[in-house]
Amino acid sequence: MTSSLLLMNPALSWTDTVTTAALRARRWRSPISAMIPNIHLPMRSLKVKNRTSVDDIKSLRLITAVKTPYLPDGRFDLEAYDSLIHMQIINGAEGVIVGGTTGEGHLMSWDEHIMLIGHTVNCFGTSIRVIGNTGSNSTGEAVHATEQGFAVGMHAALHINPYYGKTSLEGMVSHFEAVLSMGPTIIYNVPSRTGQDIPPMVIHTILQNPNMAGVKECMGNDRIKGYVDKGIVIWSGNDDECHDSRWAFGATGVISVASNLVPGLMHELMFEGKNPSLNSKLMPLIKWLFQEPNPIGLNTALAQLGVIRPVFRLPYVPLPRARRLEFVRIVESLGCENFIGEKDVEVLDDDDFILVGRY
Repeated sequence: MTSSLLLMNPALSWTDTVTTAALRARRWRSPISAMIPNIHLPMRSLKVKNRTSVDDIKSLRLITAVKTPYLPDGRFDLEAYDSLIHMQIINGAEGVIVGGTTGEGHLMSWDEHIMLIGHTVNCFGTSIRVIGNTGSNSTGEAVHATEQGFAVGMHAALHINPYYGKTSLEGMVSHFEAVLSMGPTIIYNVPSRTGQDIPPMVIHTILQNPNMAGVKECMGNDRIKGYVDKGIVIWSGNDDECHDSRWAFGATGVISVASNLVPGLMHELMFEGKNPSLNSKLMPLIKWLFQEPNPIGLNTALAQLGVIRPVFRLPYVPLPRARRLEFVRIVESLGCENFIGEKDVEVLDDDDFILVGRY
């Protein structure tokens, strides 16, 4: 073996050939696994890379989880979308969540998702804070989408804990740390959808990151109070609890679904002090919105108001006619002038709705 190596390469010394032969004879061993450092060079510095600061995000009181409307072929209806955002701005919303659960981000490709974030920033980014839902149960996808979201100018990211597959608490911390390096971030806790609570221990661990803006919390006002007492910024994720969250438990504000329909009333609820009377008046609408999983009720209501086409991406389908009749009565009770749009509310026939399975 050694002589053949010398013949193949006369430049090798006797010592070189013996060493080479010995190395080849050794049994190959797998290297010890190690976590690759979180290296995102464009985002490594603590300087603000986008158009806002973490403190700006922390001050927002009314953030609307905005609906994404569709054309009859299932593509985005950007004209209707722009109108929805404009109505949020003129009625006092300070931020929008783009491509969240309400905006059906889970029914979008990532190309659609990032395009819509960029479109919102380009058209409205100087008038309202654009918070992109770039979360995923895959850390790799969440990292890539968040890089792209900040690259197109979003002001902050919304991140959920890994759902369905789930992970350990240590894995949850590592998942959030992988995305927090990139810019202002809101963590979203909604165990009814993810199947796993984000416990306070996880939040307290990642709180030291300067990009941590706060938490959208859906686990009730006792949890909110515990965070607020420790100086953590919290937004209620539940429209039916947000009045008390804000005025009795110290939440900064709400990330709202109902504000898609009545942004002016939700602004009043968050900005103008305790108002149990208004809160009670809004309860029938809020209960109606969530009788089926969100965004089914909202999609139906916006179509009845004539501000979007009655187009649904499956698996969502409209509420039945009896429930649509209920919505007409709710609008009449609260006052048509408090709802977005300029058309009269309609019941709509079942045949008016278009259900799109390929999109």
